[in-house]
Amino acid sequence: MKVMIVLLVPLLVSFVSAQTFRWGPCPTPKVQPNFEVDKYLGKWYEIEKLPASFERGKCIEANYKLNPDKTIQVLNFQTYKGKVEGAEGTAVIQDMREPAKLGVRFSYFTPYAPYWVLSTDYNVSLVYSCTDVLRLFHVDFAWILSRTRTLPAETISKAKEIFSRDNIDVSKMCPTDQRGCDVPDVYAP
Repeated sequence: MKVMIVLLVPLLVSFVSAQTFRWGPCPTPKVQPNFEVDKYLGKWYEIEKLPASFERGKCIEANYKLNPDKTIQVLNFQTYKGKVEGAEGTAVIQDMREPAKLGVRFSYFTPYAPYWVLSTDYNVSLVYSCTDVLRLFHVDFAWILSRTRTLPAETISKAKEIFSRDNIDVSKMCPTDQRGCDVPDVYAP
């Protein structure tokens, strides 16, 4: 087992170099009580995030729409090197007793990744995702989302306090550039 860990850790570290990883298992934050997915649907703009290799552009937004089968269509867009890029995925409520704990995937061949809504008033949302790697370390993602492209500094500061209260280290969180954005309407849900 030790040999396997010694061989896997360098590979995994290189894989997560553009991610945020921490030693130990994932924290277990509380999620939004009485979460209402219908109020959550629609367009959200990324305000700040922990670094993620799949989000390197600007004007990042997520669009959520309820499918007839009660899954949620996820359409994410960003402008990278002057071009609009999109990714389509599916989100599901994995346990109706905790509807704020969703799973999301962007390929039929991958498992659902956690998408936990920690707090929302349906205008601002704090989202967290974490995956344990052999319980030695974890890779985590955190997002501050808004219905508008900007938020007051005080709102962002309060959001970071909520993450920190739940033992989520947001010291590496960085702002998303939402200036000069002009995503064509064809990308709207």
